[in-house]
Amino acid sequence: MMKPRLGMTARTGEKCPKSGVWRALGTPETVTLSVSRGNKMPTHENKYVNWKLIIMF
Repeated sequence: MMKPRLGMTARTGEKCPKSGVWRALGTPETVTLSVSRGNKMPTHENKYVNWKLIIMF
């Protein structure tokens, strides 16, 4: 398993690999949220998206 790092990505439905602030990729507006390690990555507006880690906790 790869060590968590800024810029890593996770897809909706995957377990969050690192607690922090994640940004939805491919959305016209900037969407960020805080996700704790081990929780499932959420959907955005009921759609599957890729999330990018921008701040680590």
